[in-house]
Order: sequence, then structure tokens, then C-alpha cells
Amino acid sequence: MLTTAAVLVVLTACGSQPPSIDAGTTTAVAPTVSPSPSATPTGSIPAPAQRTPEPTVASEPAGDAPSSLAAVPTTTAATAAPEPSAPPAAAPNPEVDDPASITVVVNKRRPLDPIDYFPFGLVLPAVPLAVQEANGLLRGETAAAVEDMFAAAQSDGVGLTVVSGYRSYQDQVSTYNHWVAQNGGNTAAADRISARAGHSEHQTGLAFDVGQSDGACTLSPCFADTAAGQWMAANAHRFGFILRYPGNAEGITGFAAESWHYRFVGEETAAAMRQSGVATLEEHFGLPPAPGY
Repeated sequence: MLTTAAVLVVLTACGSQPPSIDAGTTTAVAPTVSPSPSATPTGSIPAPAQRTPEPTVASEPAGDAPSSLAAVPTTTAATAAPEPSAPPAAAPNPEVDDPASITVVVNKRRPLDPIDYFPFGLVLPAVPLAVQEANGLLRGETAAAVEDMFAAAQSDGVGLTVVSGYRSYQDQVSTYNHWVAQNGGNTAAADRISARAGHSEHQTGLAFDVGQSDGACTLSPCFADTAAGQWMAANAHRFGFILRYPGNAEGITGFAAESWHYRFVGEETAAAMRQSGVATLEEHFGLPPAPGY
């Protein structure tokens, strides 16, 4: 049998270094040697040349491990970075999303849902009409407010007329295509003055185009200077209406100024907007501008 000194001499002569074990830890740092095919019985202590480094004990206090083990990765779950979570989707707001709401906001980026929405309870207001009866229909609460407003205007010596009320999805398809044709096929030009089907307030039954009873400046910018246009601008809010497409707001509403297009939102909302000086529904409800589709 060789003595310990003899074994060291033999290992040194072969170019090998004797295995060493760091003080204060049970982790071996001897050169890794592939284990033999035969399994080592549980509880036995293999020869140093066959041992593989043991994993770092997770419960060992940080900072106690020798510097030679600093690069050994731990196997605890705390080392794994958490996966980023997607931001939660905005909850629907019935006040501005539900097409049945009198404050629903419809624009180029907020189509009706469903896109072919049909409002129930359409009625014909008992007021002068500049169109066929089918095109003068409005939702019940809107029609009642129109009747009160027209009566008040008549008392002030101003004659008003409904030029256009409810339009179905298919009606709006025809209306939009008409304006595309009028602009030589230029959809960009048509988009400034006519909504595409599913994006029109007329489809809600809450909006209507108003005119002067003598037909002066109907659907024209000069309507703002007529007696009817001036009366509406000063009094429509009292009956729950707002001018939906005011001047200098195309970058928000997506449409050029229309001094004849009024929208029923209820007296409370109309009064709040009048008092605050906010001109558009987008701004009033804190919604993004809708300059394009």
C-alpha cells in the first residue's frame, strides 16, 4: 500500500493536483470528472475524483459563501424576473359607448356598436319639415325637445324647420357616396363634410339639421348669419341641444364647421358644456380627438 506522501508524488509526476475542499463549506471545487456509468448507492461517499460540485444551499446566508463560488447560479425562484403583464383594457363606459345613451359619442374613431344600430322609439316631431316625413324622424326625447324649442323660437318671431333627422345605415351609405361623387371621387374631401355609415350621429336619432323656415342658407355656412342660426346658437342649450361641429374644432371632431347640425345630449350636459365653455363632446368627456378614421 502506498503512503500518503507516495500518492502525492505520483499525482504531481502525472501533472495532476490533489483535490481540495474549501474550509467552511461542503462544496467541492475539485476538477469535474465524468461519473462512471454505475450508480453510486445512496449514502455512500464516492472517491474525490468522482465527485461533482454540489449546488449552493439556498438557506446559506448571503455573503458567507466563498468568493470562488460567487458565479455559481442559485436555483431559487427569486432569481427569475417576473413576466411583464399587459395593461388592463379600459372598461366600457355606457354613458359614451352605449348607442342608446343620449350622451353617446360617435365620431370617426368611435363607430356605433353594432355598426348598423337602429334606435327604437322613433317619432315624427310636430314641427315644420323641409324633407319627407321618413327623413324627419327622431328619438322620442329628442322629438319632444325639438317641439319645445321650435315653439320658443316661434314666440320670438323666428321660424325653424327640420332639414334632416334620422338616417339608417344604408341611408348614410347613399349620403356619403353622394358627397364622394360631388367631390370627383375625392374621399378625403367628402370625409370633411359627411360621415361614413356607422359613424354618423344621424343614425342615433339624436341629431338633426335645422334650417330657417324660408329656406335661406340651408346647409350652407351662411346659415350661421341668419336669424334662425343666431337664435339656435344662443338658445339651443336651454332645450338640451349642442352645436356638434363648431368652428375651429375640425381637428377634434373630424368635420368642418356645420352651423346647422345640432345634437341632443340632455339639458344637464348641454348646460354643463355651456357653463364650462367646452365646445365638443370629445373634450367634455375627456376622449381622444378624432380627426380621421
